[in-house]
Amino acid sequence: MRKGTYLDPVVEIYKRDVDRSLLRENLKLTPAQRLEKLLRFSAFAAEMRAAGERARGSRKS
Repeated sequence: MRKGTYLDPVVEIYKRDVDRSLLRENLKLTPAQRLEKLLRFSAFAAEMRAAGERARGSRKS
């Protein structure tokens, strides 16, 4: 650590639980690739939400 560099103890605690390899892999992608990945995840999340709503709806009958 360089002299005079401040490290926030709260940030340091959170950093323990962050998988930095995933961050590095994402940063290797172009912005367009990251956006495409986000869109695929968003579609997946919407499908899971719809499946949950269908499952809850079938239990009410």
